[in-house]
Amino acid sequence: MRLSNRKKTGIYRFIGSAILMMVFLGVAAFLLERYIFDVSGWGGGFFIIIPLLLLYVFYLRGRQIFEYDSDGEVLNFKNRGIWSLLRTASDEFPKYKLLKYEVVDALLFKRLFITISSKKSHSTILKYDISYLTRKEIHDLKLSLSRVIKANKEREKVS
Repeated sequence: MRLSNRKKTGIYRFIGSAILMMVFLGVAAFLLERYIFDVSGWGGGFFIIIPLLLLYVFYLRGRQIFEYDSDGEVLNFKNRGIWSLLRTASDEFPKYKLLKYEVVDALLFKRLFITISSKKSHSTILKYDISYLTRKEIHDLKLSLSRVIKANKEREKVS
């Protein structure tokens, strides 16, 4: 199964650029309010606070683009942001190494934690940001990962 929200990159870039513009305009409005007009007193701080909060939420939600591929004998995960500030997480490993997964759904963000077996430390946890996936995409992702885990358990019983 393949899953990708790469087609929405333009939308995420637009939203991110609009928030950055709001921050710059908010700083300019604050400076004009504070040093030239002085109408609202310290209430002009909201010109900076609200855009910065929006920028923080946008950054907190994590990397916007998530790609998943379970075709073949390996699982491919790729998670990247629209800007180069956020590192790209790209992992590829055989299906039989998948031990379990967990989706954490907090108020502002969603994360996918994948536990895989490794030779050195017995298990490794990989983290991906899935905040920008739709409910249906998250459901399909869970279904695919559950199938892989079920197949791994059946393979262990036969062995």
